[in-house]
Amino acid sequence: MEEQVRRGLDAAAYPVYKTAIFEAYAIENELPRTGRRGRPRKAKKILPKKLRHATVHKERENGRVVRVTTRTVFGTMAAVRTALAVSLVSTVVDTAFGERHNGTDRNRNRREVLETYCFSKDWQVHEAMTYFTMYRYKFCWPVRTLRKKGEGGRYEPQTPALVAGRTDHVWTIQEWATYPARKRIRDK
Repeated sequence: MEEQVRRGLDAAAYPVYKTAIFEAYAIENELPRTGRRGRPRKAKKILPKKLRHATVHKERENGRVVRVTTRTVFGTMAAVRTALAVSLVSTVVDTAFGERHNGTDRNRNRREVLETYCFSKDWQVHEAMTYFTMYRYKFCWPVRTLRKKGEGGRYEPQTPALVAGRTDHVWTIQEWATYPARKRIRDK
């Protein structure tokens, strides 16, 4: 009975991720005109064929992890294994990168810390603070593990944006906060 309840909870916990990933990565596929009179058919959203997503499930007994299984959400297990084979950062499906990102995000944005008084009452303010901390981290915060040796054996600071080629220097917060911005309008 307990095993069935655990499986039921497990199945109920992940459908939201499937929907969120679909909404984030789906692209609109314009349907061809039918030649008939009337309003044309609505464009359908489809996922890119190269999308691969797998989850890690930990089974516990008496508070200890006894088994870890991997399940695919999008794509096939063979496609996930192929993607992992060419990956430069990991050879297994794990939660380390997502959890590390969440830890960094919570450390820099008090509004996302669990059980805190620093919550946001307004969604727009929360979203703005999330973008602020995310971009400040990517452009202004030199990450120790990304540094590289320069001339004379001295280490040069590197930010994630610098390593990704999005900028040519480490930004100051004042430089970043006063940089003219424009709102990007998405096609809907």
